[in-house]
Amino acid sequence: MVEVGQQVPEFSLPAVGGEEIKLGDYRGKKLVIYFYPKDMTPGCTQQACDFRDSESYFTTKNAAVIGISADDVASHEKFGAKYDLPFLLLSDVDHQVSELFGVWQLKKNFGKEYEGIVRSTFLIDEEGKLIREWRKVKVEGHVDEVLQAIEN
Repeated sequence: MVEVGQQVPEFSLPAVGGEEIKLGDYRGKKLVIYFYPKDMTPGCTQQACDFRDSESYFTTKNAAVIGISADDVASHEKFGAKYDLPFLLLSDVDHQVSELFGVWQLKKNFGKEYEGIVRSTFLIDEEGKLIREWRKVKVEGHVDEVLQAIEN
């Protein structure tokens, strides 16, 4: 599992339109990767819209945002279109990247246990080093925390 201060290993995942996105595509920019459980759910929709609404600020700070979940590309396409998301959503159906970041975990909901993504966000610097992480994120106010970290 990648830790703060370490170089993030190269990875690639599919995005809408059949494009394969690599971590290296973002060299020279700060990169915010947010992992979220599921497209079209209330918390995930709020989080995506919060990032969307702050997109221009990220751009002015030479930072990009990408969202990753285990949903397939078709689901991401509908989700992104419905909420006019200006950033890429990547599909991690095999949860290899989620496991690399340690966010694929055993979860409990209404007495049922299952594996899934624990909402988490990571900030990677221009050279590909992990410089900040937020685990078990609460949606409300989270994007402001990320913006503050980029500012500092």
